[in-house]
Amino acid sequence: QVQLVESGGGLVQAGGSLRLSCAASGIIFSINAMGWYRQVPGKQRELVAGITRRGNTYYADSVKGRFTISRDNAKNTVYLQMNSLKPEDTAVYYCNTQPAGSYWGQGTQVTVSS
Repeated sequence: QVQLVESGGGLVQAGGSLRLSCAASGIIFSINAMGWYRQVPGKQRELVAGITRRGNTYYADSVKGRFTISRDNAKNTVYLQMNSLKPEDTAVYYCNTQPAGSYWGQGTQVTVSS
């Protein structure tokens, strides 16, 4: 059974930082590319950052230079360091494999105030 447990969200002022974590189980974590996705009400979920099993990374243009994705295969955990946060980063953030599987965790809310 796949489990994805996201944590680390919260309320932060614009310009602040947060570090998200996602603990995965039920998948062979080390062979999967992983991604962080976000969703705001009324919009489709979007991929904001991805990392291959070998550590190659991808970033959406909107977060490039501000967010950093990393992974620890020994802990089955993927991270998202978010710096210089903007109000438009406000969303629920999820992790999943890349491409995404059918199961989604509960996500973690990130709210950036102006």
